[in-house]
Amino acid sequence: MPHIVVADPIHPDGIERLRTAPGVTLDHPAAATAAPLAERLQGADGLIVRGTAVDEALLAKAERLRVVCRHGVGYDLVDVPALTRRGIALMITPEANAASVAEHALMLMLNLARNVVPVSAAVRRGEWRVRGQSSTFELGGRTVLVFGFGRIGTRVARLCAAFGMRVLVHDPYLPAGTIRGAGYEAVVDRDAGLAQADIVTVHVPANESTRGMVDAAFLSRMKQGAVLINTARGTLVDEAALEAALRSGRLAAAGLDVLRVEPMVQGLPMLELDNLVVTPHVAASTAEGLRRMAWDSAGNVLDFLAGRADRDAVVNGEVLKA
Repeated sequence: MPHIVVADPIHPDGIERLRTAPGVTLDHPAAATAAPLAERLQGADGLIVRGTAVDEALLAKAERLRVVCRHGVGYDLVDVPALTRRGIALMITPEANAASVAEHALMLMLNLARNVVPVSAAVRRGEWRVRGQSSTFELGGRTVLVFGFGRIGTRVARLCAAFGMRVLVHDPYLPAGTIRGAGYEAVVDRDAGLAQADIVTVHVPANESTRGMVDAAFLSRMKQGAVLINTARGTLVDEAALEAALRSGRLAAAGLDVLRVEPMVQGLPMLELDNLVVTPHVAASTAEGLRRMAWDSAGNVLDFLAGRADRDAVVNGEVLKA
């Protein structure tokens, strides 16, 4: 009888899907023992994690474990090589949060375009009129460069187009014809795209080729006075270089949902800047997104243990071949 452990709290619908699955036993936060997670995994066949790190130490006693599902799409806290060596599949919920994150990216663009946070703060201080000429702008007619044309990037491109923006897309892993066929302008030369874009929005995974990609050189090639949006992973951005670009006026503004160190353990100097908006990694955490991630996490593990794994949701596909 398969035994599944849920390490972190998830939406009740996901728990109910697991609880009512025939022939399955379940260990989840609301009904867990006080034993450490490593001990609870001794008899587990499947594991669902949200913010829990999965490493060699955690896996040491999990001799039966066959699949780990990450509640979401990022897996920075998961030691994928360790799982692969053990023949354990890592799954994600690729479609579940895409709409929520895409909308959050647009929210950050609109927020910065209309200077919402400082203006709202001023109203609370009793300042009803904006001093001098407004520095706000419309999204319509502006050029946006979408980095990464996956599940989230494609949705962001559609939303931007709906606002009347000119949409450029850079994704070195897709044929230019695929991007053009979707109705957008394909950018092969990254730097040429950066020079044209009023807004650059990043939607790529964090890996060896992308970590730190938004560095001083990247920012220097962006259009003077452009805006940067990052709802992907904090490790993509050199925060010191970003702060310098914001302070110097090289960038007009930036909107971040992610930071290099999470959770934030100490305040960052750049948080004092009025041209920076930061949200605490909540882009995916709408009511709908949380439900879908929990539901899909449960379904992924149940299907895998039943021998019908969704290959598109498996990160280390080589374990399926083995």
